[in-house]
This record gives sequence, structure tokens and C-alpha cells, in this order.
Amino acid sequence: MKRIIGWTLALLAVLAVAAAGWLFVVLERPYKGYEGPEQFVEIPQGSGSRVMGQRLAEAGVIRNATSFRLAVWMRGSGRRLQAGEYRFDRPMSTAEVVDKIARGDVYVRAITFREGLTMREMAAHYESAGFGPAGDFLEAAKNADLIRDLDPAARDLEGYLFPDTYTLPRRASAAQLVERMVNRFRKALTPELKAQAAERGLNVRELVTLASLVEKETGKPEERTTVAGVYSNRLRIGMGLQCDPTVIYALMLAGRYDGNIRKADLQIDSPYNTYRYAGLPPGPIAAPGEASLQAAANPADVPYLYFVSRNDGSHVFSTTYEEHRRNVDEFQRRRPRP
Repeated sequence: MKRIIGWTLALLAVLAVAAAGWLFVVLERPYKGYEGPEQFVEIPQGSGSRVMGQRLAEAGVIRNATSFRLAVWMRGSGRRLQAGEYRFDRPMSTAEVVDKIARGDVYVRAITFREGLTMREMAAHYESAGFGPAGDFLEAAKNADLIRDLDPAARDLEGYLFPDTYTLPRRASAAQLVERMVNRFRKALTPELKAQAAERGLNVRELVTLASLVEKETGKPEERTTVAGVYSNRLRIGMGLQCDPTVIYALMLAGRYDGNIRKADLQIDSPYNTYRYAGLPPGPIAAPGEASLQAAANPADVPYLYFVSRNDGSHVFSTTYEEHRRNVDEFQRRRPRP
């Protein structure tokens, strides 16, 4: 009897070692059964562990579907598995694969749009970053219905595509990205901001238009409210804004902008040319960031009517035309040639 018990215990020990070895191979040993440097697997919404395991096994990410279901059970991950597209670029154990899907580490790519870009510039960046044709982005950006409730006069989404960093699934369309950008704008346009603009007599379109001018005129955070104050003062007295970025925008629309503004360009017959037409241009000329929106709604209470670039990114402000002429003479006409 002792001998039988001994053999039984020995057999059980061997079986335990074998089971442990099998579990290690099945669950913990890294595996890569696909060719190439990476493999993508789409997990549909509502998929159970059986479907997930089959997809992962067919893609060569794991050895078999049974091992996946076993790992899910052993790790208690059944309720945490998340749908989405996953990228695998190295040998992984089944347990690691389960943990990855339980964490929801879906594959996304990031794209960043800086403040002050036009729709066309955004479209070019969208294409150069490898997300799709620029034409697709521009076509999606024509969908003014996305902003119709805020701006009934909008003919496209210029100014309403909020500059930010967006993470996108691999197959996200330009229309999906544009909709997210508009939703991000809506979050920036808080009820408080709309109320502040309304107190100054600005509707949403006018607010965004003024903010786009501020965005294009200065990159200095401390100057935004002052620039907004200058333009607000000019609007109040009916003085032309004479904003160079509006001329650039008019030239871009006409296909005539080559990176320079000449004296003759200031006479281009466009409603966006604030040298020829007083008041705000008919719509935004770029996408303002949150700081410029805030500045347009809350301009500084300053006496200035003029400003000129110091050629270092900052500006000098003045109240009278005589002061302005002296500043132009000092910082523009007499500046050393490179």
C-alpha cells in the first residue's frame, strides 16, 4: 500500500509539473505566429471571449482560442475586455494579450493642429501626417450644419475647427475628425464666454472672427487682450481694422498669396480686406485657440488705436497716429536689412 501511495504521489507530482509546464507554454510563453513587423486585430463591440480568441488565433497573435479563454478565466478579466482595434508588434504571451485587451490599449494615432491654421492649412497637415487626402478633410470641413445652431450664417467650418491634439483610430474618417474638432470648439465656447461676448454686442460668429484676427496678429499671450482692445476701439469708432492677416486670407482665397504682401495687395477687392472695408470681415480667417477667444470676449481697456511689430514677435502700441508713425519709422522703415 505504501508503495502504491508513493507511486501515486509521484505520478501526481509529475502531472502537476506537466500541467504547470503546459500552462506556462500556453499562457506565459511569448508567441508570434504572423509575418511582418506588426499585426492589427479588430475586436467588434459585443464580442465574447470565444470570438475574441478566434480572431486573435486566426491573426497569429496567440496559439489557439482555448488558451485565450483559459487566460481570461484565470485572470478574472471576462467583464473588462474592451472592443476596438489592437496593434501587436512583438511576441506576447496569451496572458499579456488578455491584459492588453482588458486595459483597452486600442491603437490610436495622434494629430496636432496648432492655433491660427486655416481649413486649407489643416487639410494639408492632415495629408502630410498620413491620415488621408487633403480633399477629404476639406470636403468634411464644408459641413456647416455641424455649427448651424451657433452660427446660422456659416458656409463652412472656418474658425470652428478647434486647434488641439486628437487621437484617432487607424480607420477614422476625415468627417469623424472634423466632428470631434467642432465638438471640442463647443466645449471651449462656454455659456460664460458667450454671455461676455453678448455683453459687448458680439454674436458667436463675430466673436470667433475677432478672435481669429487676434490669433493671427500675435503669438504673445500677454498681448492678446491688448490687440483685442485695439480692434475693439477701432470697431467702436468706425475706424478700419487694417489687419494684414485679413489681406493674406483674401489673397489665399483668390489663389494669389505667395508668402508676401505688397502695397498693391492692400487694395484687393475682397470683403475680407479690412484695408478697404471697415468693420469685421465676413467670417473667421483661421482657427483661434481658447486664449484668443477669451481675449476677444474680454479685451483690455486700453486707449490704443495702433500697433506695429518689433520684428521679434512682440508689438509696440500707440494712441495717436503721430506716435504710430514714429514707431513704424523706428521698427519697420529703419530696421537693418538681413
